[in-house]
Amino acid sequence: MKKTTDAPRRPKMDPRVLWRLVKLLFSFYPVLVPVTGLCILFCAAVSSMPPIFMQNVIAAIEKWYLSGDWASAVKEILPMLAILAGLYLLSLISVVAHTQLMAYITQGFLAKMRDKMFEGMQNLPIRYFDTHSHGDIMSHYTNDIDTLRMLVSQTLPQLLQSGMIISVVLAIMLYYCGWLTILVLVGVTAMIFVSKKVGGGSAKYFMRQQKSVGRTEGFIQEMMNGQKVVKVFCHEEEAKADFDRINDELFEDSRRANAFANMLGPIIMNIGNVVYVLVALVGGILLVSNVPNISLSGKALGISIVIPFLNMTKQFTGNINQLSQQINSVAMAMAGATRIFALMDETPECDEGYVTLVNAKISEDGTITETAERTGIWAWKHPHGDGTITYTRLAGDVRLTEVDFGYEEDKQVLHDVSVYAEPGQKVAFVGATGAGKTTITNLINRYYDIADGKIRYDGININKIKKADLRRSLGIVLQETNLFSGTVMENIRYGRLDATDEECRAAARLAGADDFITRLPEGYDTVLKNNAANLSQGQRQLIAIARAAVADPPVMILDEATSSIDTRTEAIVQRGMDKLMEGRTVFVIAHRLSTIMNSDVIMVLDHGRIIERGSHEDLIKAGGTYYQLYTGAFELE
Repeated sequence: MKKTTDAPRRPKMDPRVLWRLVKLLFSFYPVLVPVTGLCILFCAAVSSMPPIFMQNVIAAIEKWYLSGDWASAVKEILPMLAILAGLYLLSLISVVAHTQLMAYITQGFLAKMRDKMFEGMQNLPIRYFDTHSHGDIMSHYTNDIDTLRMLVSQTLPQLLQSGMIISVVLAIMLYYCGWLTILVLVGVTAMIFVSKKVGGGSAKYFMRQQKSVGRTEGFIQEMMNGQKVVKVFCHEEEAKADFDRINDELFEDSRRANAFANMLGPIIMNIGNVVYVLVALVGGILLVSNVPNISLSGKALGISIVIPFLNMTKQFTGNINQLSQQINSVAMAMAGATRIFALMDETPECDEGYVTLVNAKISEDGTITETAERTGIWAWKHPHGDGTITYTRLAGDVRLTEVDFGYEEDKQVLHDVSVYAEPGQKVAFVGATGAGKTTITNLINRYYDIADGKIRYDGININKIKKADLRRSLGIVLQETNLFSGTVMENIRYGRLDATDEECRAAARLAGADDFITRLPEGYDTVLKNNAANLSQGQRQLIAIARAAVADPPVMILDEATSSIDTRTEAIVQRGMDKLMEGRTVFVIAHRLSTIMNSDVIMVLDHGRIIERGSHEDLIKAGGTYYQLYTGAFELE
C-alpha cells in the first residue's frame, strides 16, 4: 500500500478538554484534590522564600562589617534562620503528604475514568463496534489513559508549583528592583515566544502519534486473531510489510513529536542563562553608576539586593523552563483525552421503551398477576397513559410487517419484508450470503432500528418494549462463538446468572455438551482462556447452545448455530436442539438445508427480498429457488 505523504493538519489544543479533565478530577475527589493543591502551593511558596532571608542576612552582615557590632548581627540572623528551618520542616511534611495523596488520586482517577469509559461503552449500539477497530478501542484503555497518568501525577502538580513560584518570585523581584525585573520579563517574553512556536510544532505530532498508536494496536490484534488465516495463505511477508508501513508511520509521528519536544528544553535553558548573565552585568552597572532604584520596598540598590536577585532570576527562568517542558505532556494528554472523551461522548443506544418483562401467575379465571418469584411464566407489563396497567402473557408471537432497513441511509438491505411467526412455530431463513437473513434477526432484538414498517411482539410494537427486557426474552446462538475467561460452568451460567449448578448441567445435557464436558480435565470446573482455544469449534458451539438453553427463553434465534459442527456432532446437537425448541418460537438461519426441513415456514431471501415462503414440501413442489438449492445440496453430498 502506498504511504501517505500528505502534511498533517495542525490541530489545536482545546482548553475545554483540559478544563473538563480538571472538573472530573475535582468531582471524583472534592476534598483530597484541594488539600493536595494547598500542600503543593505551600511547598512552592516556601521554596520561593530564601531570597528574602538571603537579602536580610547579607544586609545584616554588611551592617556588622561597617559597624563592627557582631552581637547585633547575630541577633538578627538567628531568628531568621530559625523561621526558615521551621518553614522547611513544614514543607517537608507537606511534600510527603502531597506525594502520597497524589499517588492515591492519580491511580483512583485513572480507575474511575476506565469505569466511566467501560460503563458508557456498554450502552453503545452495536453499530459502533461494527464500524470501529477493536484494537483502536482497546488503545483508549491503555495508551490514552496512560497520557492522563502523566498529566495528573506530574504535569498538573508541576504547573501548580511552578506557577506559584513564578508568582511569588515575581512579586519579590518587583519589591526589590524594578529595573532588573523588567530585564527578566523581557527574557521571559522570548522564552514564551519560543515555547509557543516549538511547543505548537510538537503538539500536532503528539496528536498524530496517539492515533498512530491506536492503528498499530488495532492491526496487531487483527493479525493475532487471524494468525491461522495468515499462515494458511502464506501471507507472513505481506503481513510484515503492512506492519512495517504502519509502524513506520508511528515512528515518523513519534520522532517528529519528540524532536520538537527535546529541542525546547535546551533552547529555553540557554535563554535563561543569557538572562542570568545580563542581570549580573546590568546589576553591576547599576551598582557602580548609582542609578536610583525603582522598587516597592523603597530600598537603595545594593549588593544585598543584586546577589539574591541573581538567585531569583535563576529560579524564575528555571520554572519558566519547567512550565515549557510541560507543554509536551499537556499535548499528549490532550490528544489522549480528546480520544477518551470522543468515546465517552458517543451517542448511547436510545431506549424509549416502557413495557417491561415480569414474572407472572395466571389464576383459574385467566387473570394475570405480577409476582416476584420465578414461575416460568412471563408477561409484558404495559402501563398506559391513563394510569392503568395491563398484562399480556409472553407467548412468542413475532411479526414483521413491510419492513425496510439499511445499515446506511443510501444503501437499503431489506425491502418490504414481512414475517409472521406464531407461538411455537419454527421459522427458517435461507439464501445466499448477504441476502439479509442475519439482518432480520438483528432487527428483532433491536440491535438496529428499522427505517420503515412495524415489528410487533405479542401484539406490542417492539419500540415500546425496553431493550433489556426484549433481549431477555430472546435466546441467541450465533455462528461466531464467544466464550469468556472462566470455568465451563460459569460460561453456561452466563445465560442466566441465578441458575443453579444442576440447571446448568441439565442445559448442557439438553444441548449434547455434557458428554465432552465431563471428559475435560476438571469437568465443569475446567478453566477456559482465550475464547476456549483449547476446545474444538464444535465444542465451543455446544457450550454456547447450553448457555442459551439455561436462559430458557420463549423465543430462540439460531444463526447458523450448527455450521461449525461436524455431521456426527450435528446429529447429537440437533436432537438437543429439537428438545430445546419444543414450545418455543424459533428463528433459524442455516446453510445446511437438512437442518430446517421440519420447519413450519421456510423463507427464501434474495438481495433483501423474500422471494419464496412455505413448508419444505410446498417449496419442493413449487420447483423454484429453494428446490434448486435443495437438490444442489444433495448433489454436492
